[in-house]
Amino acid sequence: MYRFLFSSKWLGYLLLAAIFASACVFLGRWQMDRRAEALAEINRVVTNYSATPIPFSKAKEQFSNRLDPAMEWTQVELKGSYLADEQRIVRNRPLNGQPGYEVVVPFRLTTGETVVVDRGWLPIGNKNPGSPDSVPEPPAGEVTAVVRLKHPEPELQRGAPEGQLASIDLAAYAAELEHPLLTGAYGQLASETPPAAEMPLPFPKPSTEEGTHLSYSLQWFAFGVLMFVGFGYAARQQARNAAIDAEDDDEEFGRPAHSATAATRRPSAPRKRKHATSEEEEDALLDAQGY
Repeated sequence: MYRFLFSSKWLGYLLLAAIFASACVFLGRWQMDRRAEALAEINRVVTNYSATPIPFSKAKEQFSNRLDPAMEWTQVELKGSYLADEQRIVRNRPLNGQPGYEVVVPFRLTTGETVVVDRGWLPIGNKNPGSPDSVPEPPAGEVTAVVRLKHPEPELQRGAPEGQLASIDLAAYAAELEHPLLTGAYGQLASETPPAAEMPLPFPKPSTEEGTHLSYSLQWFAFGVLMFVGFGYAARQQARNAAIDAEDDDEEFGRPAHSATAATRRPSAPRKRKHATSEEEEDALLDAQGY
C-alpha cells in the first residue's frame, strides 16, 4: 500500500518536510538561547541591583580591566569629585520611547583614578536642534556617589558634534582627555551626596520580565512536528485512495477483493460501472433517435 513513498515525488515531499522541520528546530533553539540570556540578565538584576554597595577598592579591577558579566549592576561607592569641564552628552539615547541624551562625566576618586559616571537622561531640546536645552551641572567639591557597574559600549562608525559622543565608548572618550581614564566599565548613577540642585532624569530599573521566548520556541518545535504529521496524513490518504481504486478494478473484472479496506468497508450504495453494457448503449442510441 505504501510503495508509492519510494517514488521521486514522495521522496521530494519528505525532503521538503525534513528541511522545514530542521529550520523550525533551529529557530526554536535560537529562541531558547535568547531565553537563557534573558534569564541570566534577570538574575543579575535581582542579585546586584539593590545589593549593598561595595567600596571602590573591591571593584577597581572591574573598572580597570574588563567587567565580569556576573558583576553587572553591582553597586559601588565612589568618593571624589566630578570633572565638570570634561562632561559630555551621548546622542540617540531613547527612554520609554522618547528620544534624548545621556550625560556622562569623568569622576576623579580620592585615590587618584578616574572613572566615567553616567548621571542620567535628558530629553531632546526645543531651542537648539541636536542638543538638549540645558545640561545640569554635577555638584562641586567632594562627592560620594553610588553607581551601578555597566559594560562600555562599542565604537560606532559615525561622528558627533563637539561636546557629544556617539556612544559610551570609553576608549574613544579617553582619547579626548588629557589624563588617564579607566575603561573596563563605567558607572550608572544611583545616588550622590550632596545632591545637585538639578538632576537629569534617573534611569528606570531594568525589566525582570522573561518575555515570550519560551512560547515562541515551543511554537517553532510544534510547527516542525506538525509538518511530519501532515506528511503522514497525506500518505495515508494516498494509500487509502489507491486501495479503493484497486477494489473498484477487482469488482469490474470479477476478481475477489484482496485489500484490507474491502474486508472492513461498511455496505454502501452500488457503485456505477465505469463502462456501459451493450444493452445500455443500444437503449441510449434509441432514446437519442426518439424511439
